[in-house]
Amino acid sequence: MPLTATTAGPGTPAGDADWWRSAVIYQVYVRSFADSDGDGIGDLQGVRSRLDYLAELGVDALWFTPWYPSPLADGGYDVADYRAIHPAFGTLADAEELIEDAAARGIRTIIDIVPNHVSHEHPWFQDALAAGPGSPERERFWFRPGRGPAGDEKPNDWVSEFTGEPWTRTTNPDGTPGDWYLHLFTPEQPDLNWTHPDVRREHEEILRFWFDRGVAGVRIDSAAQLMKHPELPDYPTAPGPGEHPHIDRDELHELYRSWRRIAESYDDPRVLVGEIWLPDAQRFAAYLRPDEMHTAFNFDFMTRPWDAAELRASIELMLRVHAPVGAPSTWVLSNHDITRPVTRYGREDSSFAFRKKRFGTPSDLALGTRRARAAALLTAALPGSLYLYQGDELGLPEVELPVAVLQDPMHFRSGGIDPGRDGCRVPLPWRGLAEPFGFSPAGAAAAPWLPQPADWSGLTVEAQEADPASMLALYRRALGIRREDPALRSGALEWVDADPGAIAFRRGDGFLSITNLGAAPIELPPHESILLASAPLDGGRLAADATAWLRIAPSGTTTAP
Repeated sequence: MPLTATTAGPGTPAGDADWWRSAVIYQVYVRSFADSDGDGIGDLQGVRSRLDYLAELGVDALWFTPWYPSPLADGGYDVADYRAIHPAFGTLADAEELIEDAAARGIRTIIDIVPNHVSHEHPWFQDALAAGPGSPERERFWFRPGRGPAGDEKPNDWVSEFTGEPWTRTTNPDGTPGDWYLHLFTPEQPDLNWTHPDVRREHEEILRFWFDRGVAGVRIDSAAQLMKHPELPDYPTAPGPGEHPHIDRDELHELYRSWRRIAESYDDPRVLVGEIWLPDAQRFAAYLRPDEMHTAFNFDFMTRPWDAAELRASIELMLRVHAPVGAPSTWVLSNHDITRPVTRYGREDSSFAFRKKRFGTPSDLALGTRRARAAALLTAALPGSLYLYQGDELGLPEVELPVAVLQDPMHFRSGGIDPGRDGCRVPLPWRGLAEPFGFSPAGAAAAPWLPQPADWSGLTVEAQEADPASMLALYRRALGIRREDPALRSGALEWVDADPGAIAFRRGDGFLSITNLGAAPIELPPHESILLASAPLDGGRLAADATAWLRIAPSGTTTAP
């Protein structure tokens, strides 16, 4: 049963109200995490069965990508009902039990909210199609007549986020061509009109629905896209700040201030996390003012190449941008949309951009793994919150899947050029020597919804738990130190002079992290002991593509080299 809006909720662990400032948050892509019933699709009971694994890993919260009923035209980001669970994943009762079980282990729950659009199967959109042109039901969306004498030209020159056209024409009941509707993503995701009071009221009720069930926060999908210029004009030649017709419009800030008031109406305040892709750092930071969102995803760091100057510049930029608004930065190496670090860091171009994804791009996985290990320690040592995408703690590579099994709309809307995002969504390997590697129970009737590589036996949780040098062991030790060391919980960052190909900084009093992004080993700074290293030392020096965490003498004392 839902609780009143002033209680903490059954699934909300008691504790520090500012837990989100330094939390380790693990992203769960439910379809690919663990399958409890043998249908080849991950589900909430599967997640419940692995909560002890997540607790041992050392995470503070789970972020779930959309778990709602959906036709899955875009991996669940086409939501048909925000108050229910997709039948393949379980039931609302399963979700409530999962939230409580996680809380009992000190793990909070964050869920996705997708406010820019709904599924074309959502009752509102079905009502709008049935009601016809000019109806009140259509005012919740962006229906417009087409241009040209016959209305057969799209209403403006906007472009879809998935390439191609963002407008689809409807058919009237008599079979004649009708109005067009806007969808910045797929045609199965009609955009909502956020000037309509029904849209605002509905989402406020959705927030309360989940907050009352103990959800500790929401991640807001495409958070800078919601508001549109009411006249839907063509793209301006050189839009100034806030002048883009559908990105980062100034009206958004009042909306998120109203959501923040709802979040803070609870005894244990809920958290708002924004997905905000903006090139203007100051515009980005405006969403993190004390009365708006708590944090937002830091995409700048995640997309930079494996280069000391590039990564240090990103760290400096993010810390500088966040400081005036008093918000912590977030640090993340990948997510359900991004090429996995082991593969990305092994490529000649180790940066990331959607437009560059192509089939057959070579990668040195041994090099990529070394760099991914070093990057794991680098990011875990930075001040702020840390996001970890499921499977990165196992060092899983991106999987280049056969075209015949691909499901991501980004692949199809690219004309088959882009492999899409399915390669980082392949189901996790838990144990065993062959598919499904423990993802599904023994004797499962169905294969995993995406095929796992035959050579993944060495990457299973079972195999890595038996190997003290594994990626999983590294992550467990790193997150344990991060949790226990006061310097990593709250210490400020102070840069330390280092080799030009290295990044070195202190945290608090007595901790130093150094990452060697160069091609040759380098000397370690003076230190008392090595807390953790991503690779063995090379003749007492830090190897190339490696990070070391050092215990150093407190301020005012000296340490022999």
